Amino acid sequence: MQYRPPASAWDRVYAAGGEPVVYPPRESVYTLDSGDRLRVVVFGQEGITGSYMVDAGGHVSLPLVGSVPARGLTTQALSKAIAERLKHGYLRDPNVTVDIEAYRPFFILGEVTTPGQYPYVPNMTVETAVAIAGGFAPRADKRTAEITRKQEKFEVPFTSAVRPGDTIMVRERWF
Repeated sequence: MQYRPPASAWDRVYAAGGEPVVYPPRESVYTLDSGDRLRVVVFGQEGITGSYMVDAGGHVSLPLVGSVPARGLTTQALSKAIAERLKHGYLRDPNVTVDIEAYRPFFILGEVTTPGQYPYVPNMTVETAVAIAGGFAPRADKRTAEITRKQEKFEVPFTSAVRPGDTIMVRERWF
């Protein structure tokens, strides 16, 4: 598959062989998933306020309310869900805020100096991910990379955005 830059890096284009190359859709809103560390603040309730991890099942376990589903929710939606649970028998009018303390990591493999798992930084591109991993290995293909996101693979330019949980593959060049 050969990369040809489209009019917009997020459009559908066709490679030289006629195969469609689809770029990852822009995700305007960040949704929670396993590995995110959250700061939950319940105004006036020091016993509930604290740091919580989204577990492998996609839930956050809080005192009083137990396990609350978080996977796929925004921080605002999770705030509302926790507030609703607290309203039922615990607090009259809970004021809940949820912020992200640390994003889940991203992974980078292939022809980079130090492949592995790294902490996500907001507004990261594939190029900055490569830099975090120590730069390109000598045989790296520097034209495009492959991002695996939610079990879908995309061939992308190095200026493409990276999301938490993405796996980036920098391929070996053959010439």
